[in-house]
Amino acid sequence: MQDLVLALDQGTTSTRTIAFRAPQLAPAATARRDLPQHFPASGWVEHDAEEIFEHAVATLREALAMAGGTAAEVAAIGITNQRETTVLWDRTTGRPLHRAIVWQDRRTAPLCARLREAGAEKLVSARSGLLLDPYFSATKLAWLLENVAGARSAAEAGRLAFGTIDTWLLWRLSGGRVHATDATNASRTLLYDIRRGCWDEDLLKLFNIPPSLLPEVRDSAGDFGTTTADILGAPVALRGVAGDQQAAAVGQACFSPGMVKSTYGTGCFLLAHTGNTPVCSRSRLLTTVALQLGGQRTYALEGAIFVAGAAVQWLRDELGVIKTAAETAALAAKADPTQRVTLVPAFVGLGAPHWDAEARGALFGLTRATGPAELARAALESVAFQTRDLIEAARADCTGPDWHDIPETMLRVDGGMVANDWLMQFLSDMLGAEVDRPVVQETTALGAAYLAGSAAGVCPAPEEFARTWALQRRFTPAMAEPERAARYAAWQDAVRRTRSGG
Repeated sequence: MQDLVLALDQGTTSTRTIAFRAPQLAPAATARRDLPQHFPASGWVEHDAEEIFEHAVATLREALAMAGGTAAEVAAIGITNQRETTVLWDRTTGRPLHRAIVWQDRRTAPLCARLREAGAEKLVSARSGLLLDPYFSATKLAWLLENVAGARSAAEAGRLAFGTIDTWLLWRLSGGRVHATDATNASRTLLYDIRRGCWDEDLLKLFNIPPSLLPEVRDSAGDFGTTTADILGAPVALRGVAGDQQAAAVGQACFSPGMVKSTYGTGCFLLAHTGNTPVCSRSRLLTTVALQLGGQRTYALEGAIFVAGAAVQWLRDELGVIKTAAETAALAAKADPTQRVTLVPAFVGLGAPHWDAEARGALFGLTRATGPAELARAALESVAFQTRDLIEAARADCTGPDWHDIPETMLRVDGGMVANDWLMQFLSDMLGAEVDRPVVQETTALGAAYLAGSAAGVCPAPEEFARTWALQRRFTPAMAEPERAARYAAWQDAVRRTRSGG
C-alpha cells in the first residue's frame, strides 16, 4: 500500500525529510542534517550544493527507514526549499561551478543600485512583482556568469544549467533527466512574468541571462519525474514542489483570499493570500505566486524579514549570551522592565518594507545595567516589531472588502521560533491581534507533503485538507494600546537611525 509521502525540506540551516502517513498526513519519522554556511567576505553567504544533495539523499533514506517503509510504499516525494538561493552547474558532469549563493547574500547590492539608478526597477516590478534587491536570484546568477572563469562562454554554448535549490535537487535526484521548477520558485528569480506565467525576454536581456540556462516551469503539484533507483532502492515519484514560504502557506491551509501566515525561522516571511489577481503593493511588499495548480495561478503579497531566528543565533554564537535558543523565553521574562533596549538586527541589511541593503544592525538604549536578559528580550522583540512593519504594510495595500479586517485580527504562525510562548505573546501584544499556533508546526514540510500527495492521488481536495487544520494555542493581546503605540514608535525611531540614508 502506497501510504507514505516523503517531504524533503531543504532550508537555510538544515536539510530534513519528514515521512507522513496519508491521507491524514500524520508525521511518522524525521531525519535531519545541519547545513554549514560559508562566509567568504563581509555580506557574502554561500552553501555547498553537493553537500545539500548528499544531505537530501541521507535524510530521505533515514526517514524512510525510521518509518519502517520501503520505496514501494512511497506514493510520492515533495520538495520544498530555501528560495532565491542560486546554483549554476555543468549539464554534462552535473557538478556546480561555484558554491550556491544564498538568498541572504548581499554581494550584488552595487549591481542592484546601478540598475535602479538607470530606471530599471519599474520594468522589474511590473513583470516580476519584485524589487531590485540582492535577495533575488537574477543578480546572483549574473554575478556567477561574470566572475566564474569560463562560465559566460559555457552558458552561451548551452553547456550550463541554472536553478534554485528545488531545481538542483530535482536534477540530481532524477539523474539529470528533469530540469524544472514550479511557479512559486520561478516567481522569486526576477526573471519570471507572474501574470503571463513564463520567463520574460526583457528581464533576461536586462540581466544578460542566456535563456538556455533556465528550467521548465511547472505546476506546484504534478509530474516532476522519478528518482533514480539508487536513491531509495527503487524509483519513486517526484510530485510536488514549492518554495518554503508558499509550502508553509499550504501547510497552514491558507487557500483563501485574506488568509495570512507568518513563518519564523532564520528569517521571517509573511504571506497574505490575494486570490486570482496579483495586488500591486504601494508599500514595497512583494507580489508573488502563492501556488499554481492545474495551470491556474493564485497570488500573495509577501513581506520578508532577513533576520528573525538569526538574531537569537547571534546571541548564542557571536556573543555567547545563551547556550540554546530555548533560554531566551525565561531570560526575556526576567529582563528589567525599566530598560528599553532596542535591537535593529540589520546584519545583512533591512528587508520589507524598507529594502535597505546598506543598513547595518544597531543596539539602542544600552545602560551599564544592561545584561543577557535585556539583550535576549530585545532580540525577541525585534521579531515582533518587524512583523508589525509587514502587517502595517499589508493593511495599507489590502483595502478591499475582503481584506480590511482580516490582517488586523488573525495571524497563523509556524516555524521554529513559535515554540517560544513569550515571543508569541509579545507578538500578539504588538499586533493587537490574535496569533494562532497550529498543532502541526512543521507546516513547510506538511505543505510539500500535501502537494505531492494530492498529485499522487492519496490526499484530499484543498477544502477537505483545510478542515484538518487544528489550533494548538491562541495568543490574545494583553498590552494596553498606549504602551503598544509607544513601543512601536520607539522601534520606528530606531529603524530610522539605522537606515543607510539616515
